[in-house]
Amino acid sequence: MNIAKTISLLGLVAMTIAILYAFAFGNFAVEGAWITSHPWGIVSLVDLYVGFTLFSLWIVYREKSLLAKVVWIVLMMVLGNWTAALYVLLALNASRGDWKKFWLGARA
Repeated sequence: MNIAKTISLLGLVAMTIAILYAFAFGNFAVEGAWITSHPWGIVSLVDLYVGFTLFSLWIVYREKSLLAKVVWIVLMMVLGNWTAALYVLLALNASRGDWKKFWLGARA
């Protein structure tokens, strides 16, 4: 479980740095238009959002509260895998070494 925590923490840090860099030096309107004007850019976006949706299904399954489900899904759709890394890290900590509780959350 420590390896999973380390990987999720490294992913969270990497995504935080990448997002901050993009906000500081990028232009979403211009660069987003460029991405969506290319076939492989569109494929990449579809791929990302299919993954976000699948991950969100796990969140819906794990969480009891409707509010928690909605907040996590909105964060997932806006911040992407930054949210996934944070969710995994929090779920690993909450499970306290119990993989069943990690995967099933409130249903364990």
